[in-house]
Amino acid sequence: MSITDQYKTLKEPSEGIYKEKGSKFITYAYPIYTEEEVKPIIDELKKQYYDARHHCFAWQLGTEGDRFRANDDGEPSGTAGKPILGQIRSFELTNLLVVVIRYFGGTKLGTSGLIHAYKEATIDAINNGIIEERTVNDFYQIDFDYGVMNDVMRIMKEENPNITAQDFNLRCSIKWNTRQSEVEKITSRLSKIESVEIEFLHTA
Repeated sequence: MSITDQYKTLKEPSEGIYKEKGSKFITYAYPIYTEEEVKPIIDELKKQYYDARHHCFAWQLGTEGDRFRANDDGEPSGTAGKPILGQIRSFELTNLLVVVIRYFGGTKLGTSGLIHAYKEATIDAINNGIIEERTVNDFYQIDFDYGVMNDVMRIMKEENPNITAQDFNLRCSIKWNTRQSEVEKITSRLSKIESVEIEFLHTA
């Protein structure tokens, strides 16, 4: 089975705005890694835009497209969160949260008008951002005896993972990470060296 370990998201947060018949739609798009990041961001925006009528949002995580949520926050069902999520997917992005804050302008937009407005507001924020490709990386720590350091370091040099920390004492350790599709090759080689212990830390 091939591993999908590449994805597109925004490099940094971006903003957008859309106006329709007096209603104003202010959009914020945030690159995220976990669902836990969502609530604090929305809470902060609700505090900042406390007088707005709706704070609608959608997010998607992971490379499979099966972790997502869309929220209409009081708008008619399917008119806000769904079109926001639709644009995240249309741009083939993930690990992204988009929040659209609506100030009502006095004129009702109707179902199709709302869907169009939330779609356009999302498009503006994404277009104002910088889309970049990232890899899904697994993070590991290996521990090994000082006597096998040359063998370990040769593999590190040849496979070239990202080394983030090294400690060379009597018992040595290295923290490293690499894209998921490269992990098995590296851990397989390392596991053949006597005294090497491999510990998976996390994915990001």
